[in-house]
Amino acid sequence: MLSRRIYQFFIIYFIGITILFLIKYVLNLSDYVIPSPLEIWQTSQNVFMRYLINVIDTLSIAILGHMLSICLATVVGIIGRLTIWVGSFIRVAAYNIQAYPIVAVAPIIFILLGDGLSSRLLITAMICYFPLLLSFIGILSEPVPEIEHFYEATMRINWRLQVKIRAFENISKISTVIVGSGTLAIVGTIVSEFIAANAGIGHSIRIALYQSDLAKILIALFLIGICTSIYLVCLEWLGQVVQQRLQSS
Repeated sequence: MLSRRIYQFFIIYFIGITILFLIKYVLNLSDYVIPSPLEIWQTSQNVFMRYLINVIDTLSIAILGHMLSICLATVVGIIGRLTIWVGSFIRVAAYNIQAYPIVAVAPIIFILLGDGLSSRLLITAMICYFPLLLSFIGILSEPVPEIEHFYEATMRINWRLQVKIRAFENISKISTVIVGSGTLAIVGTIVSEFIAANAGIGHSIRIALYQSDLAKILIALFLIGICTSIYLVCLEWLGQVVQQRLQSS
């Protein structure tokens, strides 16, 4: 699974690099606009280890923010599944908060919390939280009549059992949504670092952009793609393990 994911990323990345070089040589652009292959190779030798450490730092924040958003979306999804006014209020509040662009909200977060761990973590969680919330509310609000009817008839149904039944019946959907939101978690972390943070690969990309150094940006994108692929494979593997254990129990 990991080798296939890495292989697919290599194909996409090198197709993009090839198109970039075609544009460079067809339009006869200078190395200042689009670096030559030799310049990219030399740059990679100079910044590879430093960028790798930055990507690992970014990935650690992304994982923490992703876990935080999963927990938050689960809690809100459980409450939001209710048909009474509380559930409706939670859903409306969650939708309204998400309506604000994160790029507009991020500076406020950095002003209030500074450019440390807490602000990066919060922005990461906010970006990948909404798709999780929509899926969790939809899954947990949908009854499973053929199973729930039995427990309702025997007066043994409660909210915990109801949530467990609906989650178990839709475990593959939940796993897919969590894996998909993993990419958003990494994107959210990079966005937060690009805007105002003083660490991580997003901060390094911002510096490279100010220096008009496309070679550094390409190296950063390469490392981001590799680490993202590894994280998504881990999420897929964990989801498969959970599904197999639930089906065998």
